[in-house]
Order: sequence, then C-alpha cells, then structure tokens
Amino acid sequence: MADSKQNILSLRAVTVRYGRQLALDSVSCDMPCGSMTAILGANGAGKSSLLRAVVGLAPLAGGEILIGDHHPEHARPRFGYLPQRHAVDWDFPITVRGVVEQGRYAALRFPGWLSAGDAGRVDRAMAELDLTGVADRQIRRLSGGQQQRVFLARALAQGADIFLLDEPFAGLDLFAAEELTHVLRAWESQGRTVLVALHDLELARRVFSRAVMLATTLVADGLIGDVLTEANIERAFRKSHCVHGA
Repeated sequence: MADSKQNILSLRAVTVRYGRQLALDSVSCDMPCGSMTAILGANGAGKSSLLRAVVGLAPLAGGEILIGDHHPEHARPRFGYLPQRHAVDWDFPITVRGVVEQGRYAALRFPGWLSAGDAGRVDRAMAELDLTGVADRQIRRLSGGQQQRVFLARALAQGADIFLLDEPFAGLDLFAAEELTHVLRAWESQGRTVLVALHDLELARRVFSRAVMLATTLVADGLIGDVLTEANIERAFRKSHCVHGA
C-alpha cells in the first residue's frame, strides 16, 4: 500500500475550454494517495471537466496534470473512469462478464483472446463487486446499483488504482447508495484513490474525507470540514460563478 501522505495526483493551473466556453480556470490542487475526495460545485462548475481532463478526454488549454512524478499519459492504465449514466448505452447487447472483460482489452497480446491470467483478473473483479451470480445477465436487466458496480469491476479488471466517478450516486435508491458507499470506503481503506463528482453536499459530508470545491475556478480544497464552510458554499453555488454545461 502506498504512503497515504504522498500526493498521487496533482493539478497545476489546469484550464479547460470547450470552444469559447471556459470550463476550468487555472485550477491547482493535490489528491493524496489512498484518499477519497468529493469534487463539489453547482451545475456547470467544472466537476465533470476536471475528471475528463485527468483521463485525457478533455484537452488542456493550459497547465498540467501529474501522477506521482509522471504525466498521466505515462500511466493511463492506473485510471478507472466511470462516466455519468446517461453516457452509457444500457441497451447494448452485452453481458456483465463481457463488460468486465473490456477492462483487459488494452493488455491483450491478441485481440479478443483472454489468457488464463486475464480471465482470473475478471473473475476476481466480479467477485469483489458481488457480480459473480449475474455474470451472464444482460446489463440492461440489472438494477441501477448493479450497473454501477459492473463498471467499477471493469476498472478493477483493468488494474486501476485511481478511480474517477462522475455522479455515481445519481438515480440510486437508498440501498444501492449505501452499497456503493461501502465499496468506496473499502477501497479507501485499501489504499486506492477515489475522486467522485457529486452535487449532494450532505452526502459529501457524511461519506468523504476530503473535497475539492469548484466554481470554474478553485473555491477550496482539503479536509471535508474545512471545505464545506458557509462562505465556501455561498461562493461556489452563487449562480454568477457558473457556466452552464461545464
């Protein structure tokens, strides 16, 4: 397990634009290894853009993102990214095991051929996320909580230890939300680094140890209690600070 006092992910003056629209404006912050961090802010504050920038889906207009002492492109397999639910085609005809196997594709020597070692990684990932019993089920037939766990299992099978989740609690019932909370807390205790974009401040206060609060610019980052102050919340959720769609 890595030393949790070390910063595994660092953003330095990160700026993201979509055409003329500014999504992130010179954001600098650090994510300690083995931490669970809530990325907070109003709609359009840049939460999704921050996650997308880290995994290379949103090109930087300025600044840099470092993982340890290296740029993210040198260690891309370490990242497991779960987009918002609306970005997934839940009607695509694929089984649970088929989705989790996708996590091994980048490592395959021969396309479409999983070695015994690859299959073992898939089995272990499904077992950890309690999906073994539904391995042959089509993903559209799963509950919302199970669907989320399928994509977490895919990231595990990939070999990720830094997980970026975009609004994973959206649409989940109370039981599924508690299941997801249990998974994320277990990962934190195992030294895995988790970043979660969400808008629910009470959920953040209850579940997360750290937070980054955005309003296109950085409002605050650090321990959850230090970030979720009345002054920071007022600044972050003041509509004039947010650009729709970021």
